[in-house]
Amino acid sequence: MKTDDLINLLANDARVRVRFGRAFLIALAVGVLVSAVLLLSTIGLRSNMEQAIQTPRVMFKIGLTLLLAIVTTRVAFRIGRPGASVRSAAMALALPLVILVVGIFTELLSVPQDAWGPNMKGHFSGFCLFFVPTLSIAPLACILYSLRQGAPENPGTAGAVAGLAAGGIAAAIYAWHCPDDSPLFLATWYSIGISIATVAGFLVGRRILRW
Repeated sequence: MKTDDLINLLANDARVRVRFGRAFLIALAVGVLVSAVLLLSTIGLRSNMEQAIQTPRVMFKIGLTLLLAIVTTRVAFRIGRPGASVRSAAMALALPLVILVVGIFTELLSVPQDAWGPNMKGHFSGFCLFFVPTLSIAPLACILYSLRQGAPENPGTAGAVAGLAAGGIAAAIYAWHCPDDSPLFLATWYSIGISIATVAGFLVGRRILRW
C-alpha cells in the first residue's frame, strides 16, 4: 500500500470515529430524554418516591438498573466503533449480574419462604412487561441510528447490544415509578422486559445495520 493511500485510509477512519462518537452521544441523550418524558407524561414518578428512595430495596433497584444502563450503553458504543475491542466492556456486564445475585440471596435470607413467591410476582408485573419495552423504543431507535454512522461488524449482534442498552435505560427510568422493590421481582420481570428489547434490537439491527 502506498503511503498516500495509508494516510487517506487513516484520515477517513478518524472522521468516522469522530462522527460516530458525536452521533452516539447526541442520539443517546435524545433517546433518554424522550423515554423520561414519556414516563413523566403518562404514569409519572412513584407517588411516595421521596420516602421510598431512602429504603435499601429502592436504592438497590435504582442503583442496579442505572449501573446496567451505563454498562450496556458502553458496550453499544464500543461495538459501533470500527476495529474497537468490546471484550473489556462486555466483561463488565458481569458486574450488575453479580450484584443482582447478591441481592437475590439477601432477599431469600431476610424474608420468610412463603413470601418468596408473592415478592417475585409483585403487584404490577403487567405494567413492568409493558413499560420497560415501551420505554426502550426511543433509546433503541436512537442507538440504532447512531450505529449506522459507525461500522459494526455483525449487524445482528450490534442490534442485540443496542436493544440490551435500550432495555437497561428503560429499566433505569421505569424504576422511578415501579412500586415493586423486591430483587426477585427485578430479576424476573425487568429481565423479561429487557430481553424483549434485546430481541427487538437483534431483529431490527440485522436488517438496518448491514453495510
